[in-house]
Amino acid sequence: MSGSSFGNLFRLTTFGESHGPGLGGIIDGCPAGIPLDEKIIQLELDGRKPGQGGIASTARNEADQVILQSGVFEGITTGTPIGFYIKNTDHRSKDYSMIKDVFRPGHADFSFNAKFGFRDYRGGGRSSGRETVSRVAGGAIAQELLRSEGISIYAYTVELGGIPVKIHDYEGAQARPYFSSDPDAPEKWEERIREVKSQGDTLGGVVEVRAVGVPAGLGEPVFDKLDARLAYALMSVGAVKGVEIGSGVQAARSLGSENNDSIGFDGFVSNNAGGILGGIASGQDVVARVYVKPIPSISLSQDTITTTGEATTITIGGRHDICAIPRINPVLKAMMALTIADLLLVDRRLGMRE
Repeated sequence: MSGSSFGNLFRLTTFGESHGPGLGGIIDGCPAGIPLDEKIIQLELDGRKPGQGGIASTARNEADQVILQSGVFEGITTGTPIGFYIKNTDHRSKDYSMIKDVFRPGHADFSFNAKFGFRDYRGGGRSSGRETVSRVAGGAIAQELLRSEGISIYAYTVELGGIPVKIHDYEGAQARPYFSSDPDAPEKWEERIREVKSQGDTLGGVVEVRAVGVPAGLGEPVFDKLDARLAYALMSVGAVKGVEIGSGVQAARSLGSENNDSIGFDGFVSNNAGGILGGIASGQDVVARVYVKPIPSISLSQDTITTTGEATTITIGGRHDICAIPRINPVLKAMMALTIADLLLVDRRLGMRE
C-alpha cells in the first residue's frame, strides 16, 4: 500500500514529487452533471500557491496552473474519472545537493530512509508540502459537489506565532491576509513574522475549518464516524500535529453541564460538540481546529547525523516558508470537503437520503 489514495466512493488518488516534472491526481466517483472547469479549480489553487503568505512565504515561484485531462465535457462532469495535472516550473534541485547525505531535523528524511532505504532528497520528494497541491485540486472538485447540496467549507486562521484572534469572522476571513478571522490580527502577525524571520527561525499556528449546511445524519456509527474520518483526513497533512472537534481538549476540563449542548425549540443552544454527536452530523456547523507545526527548514545551525551515522551539524538554505499559514488553509479546506463528499455518497448508496 502506498497511502496515496483517500476516500471510498468519492476517491482521490495523487502522484508526483516536489522536484519532479509535476503533480496531479484522479478523482473517481464524482457524479455526472456537476459544473466544473479549470477556472473553478484554479481559484482554490491560487490560495495555496507560493507567494500567498506575504513575508512568511517561500520565494519559489510556481504558477500552479491546473490542466483538466478527463472526466469533464463542456463544463460538466461526465461521471467518469477526473484527471488533472499541475506542472512544476521553478524547482531548483541543486539547492538540495548539500544535504543529500544528511538527515534534516523535523523533516521526514530519517523515517523515509528507514522505511525505503532510499529517499528523494530534492525538497523531500513525496513528503514535501508541495504534495498538497493535488489535494487542493481534488478538494476543489469535492467542493463543487458539496455546493450543489448547499454545503460550504471555510478555513480561517485563529492563531499565528502564539498570537490568537479575538474575532471569529469566518466569512470575512476569506478576503483577509493570512485568512485571518480577525481584521486586527494580520498586523500583529506580520510584526511577529518579521521578528522570527530575522532570527532565522519559523512559526506555527492554528486554523479552524468549518462546514456549513451539513445535513443531520451524515456519518457512520463506530469506526467511520464523521469526526474520526475528519481527524484522519486533517492529520494526513504533513504539518498538522493536532486536531480538535468542537470544544476539543477544553471538553476534558469542563463539567458535563457546561459541555453538553442544550436543545431548545429553535435547535441547539451551543455547539461544543462541533456539529457531531455519536459520530453523526447533528445539522449544526461541523467545526474542527487544526494545530500546525513550525516549518522545519530553519537557517539556524542544528545537530544531526549523516546517512552513515556520523554526527554533524546542518544549516538549511534554499527557499522556504516561515509559516505554513496561510498556504495550508486551502489544503485543510480541501481535506474536509473530500471527507464530507465521500460520506455524502455513502449515505446515498445506503439509501439514507434522496
